[in-house]
Amino acid sequence: MNIEREVLALNSFKSFNPLQKKALKKDIFSKNVVVSAPTASGKTIIAELCALNTIINKKKKVIYTCPLKALASEHFNEFKKKYSKPLNVRVALSTGDLDSSSKHLANYDLVFATNEKVDSLIRHRANWLSSVGLLVVDEVHELDSDRGATLEMVISKLLSIVPSIQLLALSATIPNAKEIAEWMKAELIESSFRPVELREGILLDSVLHFKKSEEKLPKKALHWKQL
Repeated sequence: MNIEREVLALNSFKSFNPLQKKALKKDIFSKNVVVSAPTASGKTIIAELCALNTIINKKKKVIYTCPLKALASEHFNEFKKKYSKPLNVRVALSTGDLDSSSKHLANYDLVFATNEKVDSLIRHRANWLSSVGLLVVDEVHELDSDRGATLEMVISKLLSIVPSIQLLALSATIPNAKEIAEWMKAELIESSFRPVELREGILLDSVLHFKKSEEKLPKKALHWKQL
């Protein structure tokens, strides 16, 4: 199946954006890759491309791991809405019950989970892990956080269980992306592409003051409670 064509159609895209085009010029369907680019630059589409290719063309399972339950849930809902029915992809969300091998997950093609849940699956020796062909690591810069040890163990242990597993790591622009890519034996894809211009200003009384202009925000955009 032509995965690129399917993803364009199911997202109603005319074409991929500059970051995605840059990634597709690389061998992202077979090699380890670290993608470092600004927030909202389209990194998730790259993950979706690789995941669908692994599931449909390679007949392997995929794990998509995130640092937060809310983030895992967001990606699960978005992926399921776009691809599950049209492409017959079975998707599961698993973020709780850290004292179980969650045997039912063997019935799914793609599992969205937290780093702690994946660590739990490994510790409980879930037998379906041997059929995983791709590990997507979202927010890979968490390796440098207090919770980084868990993520490092997840990556290392899965490489031990499935030496042929492909790694795809995603992160916003970070200074040590090259170092992370070297540790993962991955190609680093960097981009400064932003779909929306980043501007810096000061918010005062519902008005954003920029260097050369001002912009009044609608009330619905102000979510905080005034004290």
